[in-house]
Amino acid sequence: MTVARRVAPGREAEFEDWADRLTAAAARCDGFLGAGLLRPGRVGEDWHVVYRFDSPDHLDTWQRSPARAGLMAEGEAVMRTTGTSRISGLETWFALPGRTAPAPPRWKMFLVTVAGQNPLQVLMYVALGGVVGGWTASARLALFVPLVAASMTWLVMPRLARLLAGWLYPVRRRGSAGREASLPATGKPTDGRG
Repeated sequence: MTVARRVAPGREAEFEDWADRLTAAAARCDGFLGAGLLRPGRVGEDWHVVYRFDSPDHLDTWQRSPARAGLMAEGEAVMRTTGTSRISGLETWFALPGRTAPAPPRWKMFLVTVAGQNPLQVLMYVALGGVVGGWTASARLALFVPLVAASMTWLVMPRLARLLAGWLYPVRRRGSAGREASLPATGKPTDGRG
């Protein structure tokens, strides 16, 4: 789940302390996988908090917990929630270790998925086509779908997500000359100044 929060001007340090306490409380809940705080690119823009749980039920339990309710009441002095987004599904193919950024735009996920899946489908067909050539279409699908899904989940997509991280997750920041510089996954500027 990603939560957008607008922080009261001048209260950023208080917000970070509060967000740390909220994350520590979430970490004590069953199914908690991690959380991250994403600072805005410009003053006055929303901060984003990403929470990861192993199931929707565990996330719901956290959201209904008295500990969270108490901390949310405290947080009203320094922030207001401007939006929430829950994701599950293909977005998990694009998760990178140590990265809490929201999922890339859907069109990018689509292109990377097609780029990974098409060669994999052809490879499976060439490798197993002779074996399953006489099978019915439903029997072939019963074999191919789990093989392709498993390969995409554990082999192909983790590698593609790492390889294309700079394109999937571009980060913008203001350069010292007032122009925007792109920060790829390495965190180093790419505006020609090194």
